[in-house]
Amino acid sequence: MVGDSGHGQVRRSPRGRKVLVGLSTASVYPENTEAAFRYAADLGYDGVELMVWAESVSQDIGAVAGLVRRYAIPVQAIHAPCLLISQRVWGADPVAKLERSVRTAESLGATSVVVHPPFRWQRRYAEGFADQVADLEQRSDVIVAVENMFPMRADGFFGSKERSAQRLRRRGGPGAALSAFSPSYDPTDSGHAHYTLDLSHTATAGMDAMKLAERMGEGLAHLHLADGRGASMDEHLIPGHGAQPCAQLCRHLVDTGFDGQAVIEINTQNARTQRERSSMLAQALAFAREHLEPGRAASGSPRSHSGGDHDDT
Repeated sequence: MVGDSGHGQVRRSPRGRKVLVGLSTASVYPENTEAAFRYAADLGYDGVELMVWAESVSQDIGAVAGLVRRYAIPVQAIHAPCLLISQRVWGADPVAKLERSVRTAESLGATSVVVHPPFRWQRRYAEGFADQVADLEQRSDVIVAVENMFPMRADGFFGSKERSAQRLRRRGGPGAALSAFSPSYDPTDSGHAHYTLDLSHTATAGMDAMKLAERMGEGLAHLHLADGRGASMDEHLIPGHGAQPCAQLCRHLVDTGFDGQAVIEINTQNARTQRERSSMLAQALAFAREHLEPGRAASGSPRSHSGGDHDDT
């Protein structure tokens, strides 16, 4: 996937290549990392994206390698511990944590590391972030795909998710908002070699997902397939249950010979039973399989907009 320079453009494959669909271990929260491997194996996912966070197993290469062997499910990608809730995981130095994430990916056979742009208060990290990402890619076959994020919206402090989504639609954007990321929650502002496109984050940010994909171009190497209605809080709905162009984007990726990975990253915290959580994960996988299937892009789909026939309010 990586060019000869180690951090060049992502090579596109001929049309017809199967896009591998993984499961983010975050998708099974509040269940644990092993549960994610079990769901992935039972439902037929191609692998997992390991979210490194407070759970001890997620931080332990040996323990994760044991899960890979037990469930015969590979680790496709590592999500670096850069969430607010994981600021102390693997220490307090974000530079060292990103380096360790790449080395963990190498050890587990993963080909990608997903990382968020730096927070504004991480000044030293922010100043050297682009250079560090490029240097890590120069020294490794692992790509570092910087993810699009979203601002903190003022309407998040007032009213429900439904009302904030309605306000965003009326305004055509998030309105008054403050970005916690440097230099921006849009990683294309910094011009990295590789990107992760998250469709729940585009919803919360009020961004046009298709235009963002165009800006990312061949650097779009990793997809977090989820959905959102434009609420002020990140929703991570099952794809097809929100207002994002999930099906359209998937067809675009197939049409352009996407050579990266798709990962289901949805919120199943409201599932009352394991059976209900499994059903949600199965629905998301079925959507991905349908719309990322080679040949389906040419024949089209009855819906160009993924959320038109759903109402979750």
